[in-house]
Amino acid sequence: MNDTSNNQSANEESRPPLPPFDAETARMKVRAAEDGWNNQNPEKVSLAYTIDSVWRNRSTFVNGRAEIVEFLKQKWERELDYRLIKELWAFEANRIAVRFAYECHDADGNWYRSYGNENWEFAENGLMMRRIASINDLPITEAERKFHWPSGPRSQDHPGLSELGL
Repeated sequence: MNDTSNNQSANEESRPPLPPFDAETARMKVRAAEDGWNNQNPEKVSLAYTIDSVWRNRSTFVNGRAEIVEFLKQKWERELDYRLIKELWAFEANRIAVRFAYECHDADGNWYRSYGNENWEFAENGLMMRRIASINDLPITEAERKFHWPSGPRSQDHPGLSELGL
């Protein structure tokens, strides 16, 4: 049985923590998203979103999981040695706002730190149904990098954005 009023489908599993969020569950949701993106597995990342999830990423509009997978494949083919840190900014009911920064380099070895904000809206089953991201890129040198951990999720003892002065 489909319930289109809240973007849920009987074929979609629950993705705890579920809304409404409190400070602890919102932080858990943000860290889970960070860890997922740092694993750079487009198919697995897409499962955190509703089948008909809607994104605005910079000036790109993405609709549904198939487009999410394709978008992420292309992103991580361009953005090499990608490392991301997300931080909770605010939350209310089924919405979370985060700020983030990530570092990566292109095929020519040019490094960037990208800063941004995301607004997320969740369905009752904890899947994200809307993601709105605004992002700015800053060229940096390799010596200016601040995100130093092996590929994959950031270790619990690596500083976050606030601790790094970002």
